[in-house]
Amino acid sequence: MAKKAAPRRWDHTMHQRLARGEAAALGELYDRFACLVHGLAHRVLGDERAADRVTREVFTHVWQHPGTYDPKQGPLRSWIAAQTHRLAVQRLRDTGAAALVRDGGSPEELEGRVREASVAARADYIVQSMPGPLRAALELAYFQRHDYRRTAVDLGVTEDEARRRLRLGLQLLSTARDAGAPGAPSGYGGAA
Repeated sequence: MAKKAAPRRWDHTMHQRLARGEAAALGELYDRFACLVHGLAHRVLGDERAADRVTREVFTHVWQHPGTYDPKQGPLRSWIAAQTHRLAVQRLRDTGAAALVRDGGSPEELEGRVREASVAARADYIVQSMPGPLRAALELAYFQRHDYRRTAVDLGVTEDEARRRLRLGLQLLSTARDAGAPGAPSGYGGAA
């Protein structure tokens, strides 16, 4: 139980510090979440400079509007990820609409790109957020193409434990596609 209370306490304290205008709080928040924000923005936009701009915009929004964070809706990390996703998708739609006019593409193609980028960004967020043992099992199985037996050996766990970790990790990842579907909820952790 104490494990769950610590992040909530940190979120609450950080929220209060931001609301008081403590610049050091913004620095700490940036140090903690800049890689997440930039990675999600880059995943959606596929462009380093655009991801840099979105990262600046997200932290500017957090600094200027800390009251828009509602701790009852979820962790600060999820709120920041949702802000990132919203801004990146809006940027993708804006740039995609300009390209659509220029190249004669269809609105359906643009929305398909937005949906694909949203699902990919959500999957990245899920993998980054999952507990280390699940993430390690998925990385071995899918990025290094190990089967569950080799994954078990590499992690120093039983084969049953390796299968359990892979199954749980995959169940978490399956929610990325559901969240990217049209009509999916758009709370802090959902698609925009």
